[in-house]
Amino acid sequence: MTENKTKNTPYYNIGQLRVDYWNKLRIATSELARCQEDSNDEKTHKQKIRELINDLKGVECFFASPGKERLRKFENAFSNKEYSSLSHIVAETTRELVGDSYKSNPDYLEIDEHSIESVEEHEQFNNVRKNHFEVLFIDNISNQYERKLKQSLRALRTPTDKFTYDIVVQRSFQDAMIALLFNHHIQAVVVRYAPPYHSKIITPLIKPYIEEVTKLDLASKSEIDLGPIIGELIKQFRPELDTYYVTDTFLGHLKDSTIKGFRRIFYQTEDIQELHLTIMRGIAERYETPFFSALVEYSQKPTGVFHAMPISRGNSVFKSRWINDFGDFYGRNMFLAETSATTGGLDSLLQPTGPIKRAQEMASDAYGSQYTYFVTNGTSTANKIVLQALVKPKDVVLIDRDCHKSHHYGLVLAGAYPVYLDSYPIEEYSMYGAVPLEQIKSKLLQLKDAGRLDNVKMLLLTNCTFDGLVYNVERVMEEVLAIKPDMIFLWDEAWFAFAGFAYNYKQRTGMFTAKKLYEKYHSTEYRKKYDEYVKGLSNGDQSLLPDPEKVRIRVYATQSIHKTLSSFRQGSMIHIWDEDFRRKTENTFLEAYMTHTSTSPNYQMLASLDIGRRQVQLEGFELVEKSIELAMVLRAKINDNSQLSKYFDVLTVQDFIPDKYRKTGLSEYYTKHQGWNHMNEAWAEDEFVLDPTKITLYIGKTGVDGDTFKNKYLMDKFNIQINKTSRNTVLFMTNIGTTRGSITYLTNALLKISDELDEEFKALNAKERQIRNKRIHSLTKEVPPLPDFSYFHPSFRAEPGIPGGNLREAYFLAYDEENYEYVPLNECLSIMGKGRKLVASTFVIPYPPGFPVLVPGQVVSDEIINFLTALDVNEIHGYRSDLGLRVFREEVLNKNQMTVTSEAKSI
Repeated sequence: MTENKTKNTPYYNIGQLRVDYWNKLRIATSELARCQEDSNDEKTHKQKIRELINDLKGVECFFASPGKERLRKFENAFSNKEYSSLSHIVAETTRELVGDSYKSNPDYLEIDEHSIESVEEHEQFNNVRKNHFEVLFIDNISNQYERKLKQSLRALRTPTDKFTYDIVVQRSFQDAMIALLFNHHIQAVVVRYAPPYHSKIITPLIKPYIEEVTKLDLASKSEIDLGPIIGELIKQFRPELDTYYVTDTFLGHLKDSTIKGFRRIFYQTEDIQELHLTIMRGIAERYETPFFSALVEYSQKPTGVFHAMPISRGNSVFKSRWINDFGDFYGRNMFLAETSATTGGLDSLLQPTGPIKRAQEMASDAYGSQYTYFVTNGTSTANKIVLQALVKPKDVVLIDRDCHKSHHYGLVLAGAYPVYLDSYPIEEYSMYGAVPLEQIKSKLLQLKDAGRLDNVKMLLLTNCTFDGLVYNVERVMEEVLAIKPDMIFLWDEAWFAFAGFAYNYKQRTGMFTAKKLYEKYHSTEYRKKYDEYVKGLSNGDQSLLPDPEKVRIRVYATQSIHKTLSSFRQGSMIHIWDEDFRRKTENTFLEAYMTHTSTSPNYQMLASLDIGRRQVQLEGFELVEKSIELAMVLRAKINDNSQLSKYFDVLTVQDFIPDKYRKTGLSEYYTKHQGWNHMNEAWAEDEFVLDPTKITLYIGKTGVDGDTFKNKYLMDKFNIQINKTSRNTVLFMTNIGTTRGSITYLTNALLKISDELDEEFKALNAKERQIRNKRIHSLTKEVPPLPDFSYFHPSFRAEPGIPGGNLREAYFLAYDEENYEYVPLNECLSIMGKGRKLVASTFVIPYPPGFPVLVPGQVVSDEIINFLTALDVNEIHGYRSDLGLRVFREEVLNKNQMTVTSEAKSI
């Protein structure tokens, strides 16, 4: 039985609350300005304004802009009865806050426009656009000293600065941690002296949103230790931030962990200008884009092209009378940057030594890997590179059957033996979930009992899945490493590149977990724990803890950067955290990388990967949080609207994840009557969680299947693009490019579709209504059973009676057309009923769901035929409706099985 630990709040996060309260204040001050003096309405609005300003004080104290100073000015205007002026400045502040304009020119809040005398000065004021950020100072200082510190730092600004910043001061450990959670604009932290632990400014309004802070149990720590501890926690919560420590402690008395834990340590006697310059330099380094900048510089050089690419510099385009519209559309810069040169300030992707090498190193730092490699032809290729680099013929790979087809083809190329793992089915919605940990361990122990554990090389899982199912990566790795301590993990994070930039999400990523487990297993505390644990084991007991003497952390993650972050299409990365990479794998990895990487990579794509890295390091925390927030807003809007909920339902956590995998009992993120459920505990404890940015809309009640709904309604009528559908669902995704406007547009489109369906239903006659109801019944009740992987035919098994199949042999056996034949789908069951085993000679991949229901060498089961027969999709790769299912001839299977048996006996 699951334990319900969820907590409800009226707002999803503090950002949503903050904007709503500012809008409430805007409305209240506007109404006050229109009220008659001494009327009852005036008294009501005054009281409301006092309460709102007081509430906002408890929020704005964690921000430099608009911040508590602005609220003090509001209070002064309010007490002086300057209601019109107050209404104007509140409206202006709210507009700028909601539009984020203050991040480019925050001084608008402080400058009195009436003091600007000339037109030139006014234009200069309005045109200031500098990248602005905030610096968190942690120090228990007086208000007077805070004002002096701000003035001193502002005085150090120069007109040539590329960046500007303001400071926000927090006077306790808890307040500092709250500011780090709330304030996305903080880019650097300065810890001065030893802050007290407890906050004095936490209000009831913000308490529901600071669980991560209040559950920290550090009150017993001495104040002198809290400064270094904050530095350690920042690396967990916001690792992209620059951290600095100001102290008077003698160098010889500073711990090594403190010295290494901060970017730089200052002493109180040093001039503040040095701190200012260091802060600015830290931002400048993250802002740097080695390859993008090199490409921009190269494009501005006058060059003569006497090599490939007539399109380079645009010469073949802009001189043309027939294709100059192509040049007009893309602009000159695209062509100026198009070149095959690898010198002259540029670099070679295959053997980088300059800006590409530096860009990959910076990406490695941003994504938390030891090594990162850019891939310019998609994660399909990235997957094949990793597989070919790490597994050789006859190695065994545990792989989720419903992973991307590139993994299956990668196994064919590598010659490895797959052991297919089945995800739990979600039959009502014609989709699969994820692979339960117990099944993974069961297969491993089965291979161990058969003496084949040494042949097992890799566990390959998709995290997160297309539909948003996310594994408990740490638990999977720990329990698998307890059985197979040198297991290599390949996490396909094609849809999860953004996850490293949100605190809850990153806990379930390959790179974050690899580093965490490496540090854990190398700690003296873990070794003591393990030694005590094994003393209690009986002979033959399977340890549930990895042996620290044997365990090796070897983790690879492939990410489609272009899917969820800023990059041109096909821009991907391979991230590596492998303590044996340099010693065992680097050479074979580079060979595989050379094998699959073009010698003519697209420079624009490489530049976009570089610039996208800059973005996530400087604003990833903010953008990812906003994309999650917008997903939650869409979920709430559909749930709350009676017209939408008539035809549409947003599938919830409990729709996707069975109770036994949800220890915390979290069943949905939002309910109309209870508000928002916090997901922190579920993401920390549950075996599977649902990524809220993947919004699956159940459309069975419309009587329209997913593919038709996608094309006829969303695309043709509203130009709304989606990718994945099932028989009765469509999948929407939010990302860092999603805007409030696009969420509103989608909501509007769904409302119009709902109204249109109303009109269609009203116009139906009795017979048409009967047909429509039958269609609805089919989509909501008559769901085709989802088949599991059957088994490999004996002639293609790796070892008799043991999981694993020779996929490569079956794949290439079908290259000879005499070895296979076609069987019409409607004849398969009768043929199988007479005792013949039908064996697939090719991959059969229906879209949707988009993964193989049959692989070469797999025996066709009744369940698979029933599934294929019930599918109502237009696209099935590997299957021809005019010819039927392609299977191996019986005599070929018999001959091949005899060969396999003979070889086994000789061995």
